[in-house]
Amino acid sequence: MTRPPTAAQRRVIEAADPVTGRLKGTEAQLTALVRRGLAFRHPRPPRDHFLTPAGHRLRESPGASDDAGAPEPSAPATGVFAARTGGEEGPEAGPARLREVRGAWQGLLELRRMTRPDGATDLPCAWERTHLVQAAALALEAAGHRPAGVDGGGYRIRPTPQPEAVSVHEPDPGALRACAASLEKAGWHAGEHTEPRTGARFVLASPRRA
Repeated sequence: MTRPPTAAQRRVIEAADPVTGRLKGTEAQLTALVRRGLAFRHPRPPRDHFLTPAGHRLRESPGASDDAGAPEPSAPATGVFAARTGGEEGPEAGPARLREVRGAWQGLLELRRMTRPDGATDLPCAWERTHLVQAAALALEAAGHRPAGVDGGGYRIRPTPQPEAVSVHEPDPGALRACAASLEKAGWHAGEHTEPRTGARFVLASPRRA
């Protein structure tokens, strides 16, 4: 049975980029994570290390594989990129935010490419399937759609009881259709539905598998 990562290695995993899984650590730490199947080294320069799907699962279940008595992982650092799902407080998107979104989307496409045997980027990856709301929000924000503020219009993404599906709400019918089109382009199934009780239209979206 493979030994669990050490506390130092676990800290490296916890500090990985939340979207791309890019790792930073000593060469010895990164090599050890590769041996455990929790990371891999990209074959192209700068040959950075990234979490494998197993590494992402370990990162999302803190304490599951820690040694007895190991300290709890620290809270996520502030300033980490987070896609806007709608309803957050904060300033309107400016140049800095647009650069962050663009970089996060490109990182996600790279993650798709690296985790697919054929290197394709047209279908969502494992990270997206385990972070449905965040993944859909990133796809919409990267496509130029405006997330809702505290009170204003814009998209809002919410989880649903249906497996591997989120709902997208947008009061403007044209903007709602545009959200569906952007999600389809990003590799999601997206269809409009009507809420039975209110009559409001919404989009039900799920990541495609083929």
